[in-house]
Amino acid sequence: MLQPAPIDIYLEVNPNPNSLKFVLNRTLLSDGMSFDFPDTESAKHAPLAKMLLEKADVTRVFYMSNFITVTKTENADWHEIQDELKREIRQFIEAGGDILTQEIVVPESNEEDSETVKKIKDILDEYIRPAVEGDGGAITFHSYVDGVVKVLLQGACSGCPSSTITLKSGIENLMKTMLPNDVTSVEAESL
Repeated sequence: MLQPAPIDIYLEVNPNPNSLKFVLNRTLLSDGMSFDFPDTESAKHAPLAKMLLEKADVTRVFYMSNFITVTKTENADWHEIQDELKREIRQFIEAGGDILTQEIVVPESNEEDSETVKKIKDILDEYIRPAVEGDGGAITFHSYVDGVVKVLLQGACSGCPSSTITLKSGIENLMKTMLPNDVTSVEAESL
């Protein structure tokens, strides 16, 4: 019987100095799925996230495809905690632990999307999401009302000092350029 390949984890920094991306050599979630855990209560069905959040220096855990983004407190030093976090993530995955103990259902809109909303979602998917994921986060469409697009920023993007600049200078400008008659501003909605 073949033994599973050992778990390799490498670290990637991102624009948020308080977040670090732990990238694994295997897939954790189906493509396009992500889960953000800002506290232990939200992680009650996510044992690995809960375990990490119970550490004094960890404030948020984010799962996506083949990586876990961990956000630390302002006062913690990555050099002091990253190896322990990496070791615990590796041990949990190698032991066969489920990162989710039950299926977490993400509510979807029952309404038919307007043409503008479809275009907004397409722009997010094609131009914005890959860059945000590369930085250890996720962006999802929240709503569109009277020219205002609201998005959810998760993972490393949540609380990132440069997220406001990215949102206004990057995402909003792109949306206004591509949909000049439909989009007047882009705002982040809190989880």
